[in-house]
Amino acid sequence: MAETLTGPALFEKEIKKSRFIAQAAPVGSEDDAVAFIREVSDAEARHNCWAWKIGAQYRSHDADEPSGTAGRPILQVIEAQGLDRVAVVVTRWFGGIKLGAGGLARAYGGTAAECLRLAAREEIIERTRVSFHCPFSDLALVGARLPGLGALVESEEFDGEGAAYVVAVPCEAVSEVQARLADLTSGRIVARIVEAG
Repeated sequence: MAETLTGPALFEKEIKKSRFIAQAAPVGSEDDAVAFIREVSDAEARHNCWAWKIGAQYRSHDADEPSGTAGRPILQVIEAQGLDRVAVVVTRWFGGIKLGAGGLARAYGGTAAECLRLAAREEIIERTRVSFHCPFSDLALVGARLPGLGALVESEEFDGEGAAYVVAVPCEAVSEVQARLADLTSGRIVARIVEAG
């Protein structure tokens, strides 16, 4: 099962007088990854090399380092550690000593690897969206039970009779959640899968 990070992570290391700072974060889309890269890249530094992976999509960038010595090693580390939905930026301030292609690849990959190794992680749980209408009489009970069912509330809109919900539940628990909501409310709630699109 793939994992992602629970939040941002940072690791700093000096290698032959060059300063390397790796910053990583969970990202849900290419736009999130691009925004994170822009946010943490340091305009004062000569190189802000990066990579990100979201499912089958991935990108990497060497930021004026020799081709293949920075972005690709960072991406390889993300993949080797079984991570997904992650972006990593490694910023380098040149210290005057050239590292060579192999040294650069080891420095960028190693700094990224240590940053990710130390970062808090969580398993990625694939979810399905489910919608239902909850009468006012059942709101308190259903609201209290949803977290225990692994359901994340995406929207809650009130009307004259109660509230319309859209919740994200783990894919393997959809049938159980539908049955539990019906049982809790003596059949007053009928939860349906929201079709994508």
